[in-house]
Amino acid sequence: MKTRQMILIALFAALTGIGAFIKIPTPLVPYTLQYLFCAYAGIFLGSKDGLYSQLLYISIGLVGFPIFASGGGPAYVLQPTFGYLMGFAAGAYVIGLLIKKLKNMSFVKVYSIITIGLMMVYLFGVSYMYLIVNFYLNKQMDIMKAIAVGFTPYIVFDLGLNILITITALRVVPILRRAGYLK
Repeated sequence: MKTRQMILIALFAALTGIGAFIKIPTPLVPYTLQYLFCAYAGIFLGSKDGLYSQLLYISIGLVGFPIFASGGGPAYVLQPTFGYLMGFAAGAYVIGLLIKKLKNMSFVKVYSIITIGLMMVYLFGVSYMYLIVNFYLNKQMDIMKAIAVGFTPYIVFDLGLNILITITALRVVPILRRAGYLK
């Protein structure tokens, strides 16, 4: 791995951590800007390095640094929201993989790819929340309640964020490709 790659991976891990502190608290899952930087990691770093940046972010938090929206440490895997962090890694990978295949970028194509990445975040996040609440916290939550708590209140905000990400990607990716920084 080249020094440039390592720096960019670390940079996007740090940006995701910063995104955790830009939040609006809600009862279970706060609104944050973590997904913004997760999507940018996939777009600008590609699938592999985007995944690595999010895995680095998760690793730093699990080691004990309080860089997640609600703290950090190894016990964080028992938090109902930990699945969203795993979803960031999957989302960055999927976005990077699909963006790389685009020859001609358009708003609809890029927005669709970013939305697929967002759905990965929600798939991991809501599923994990359902499992933790039911099997670790021993509280009853059916899948519809998990969707109502972990998906419904946030999807409009995140789809709006996808518009910002798409507009940015449409402006920046061609410049980075011409400069030789992206393939």
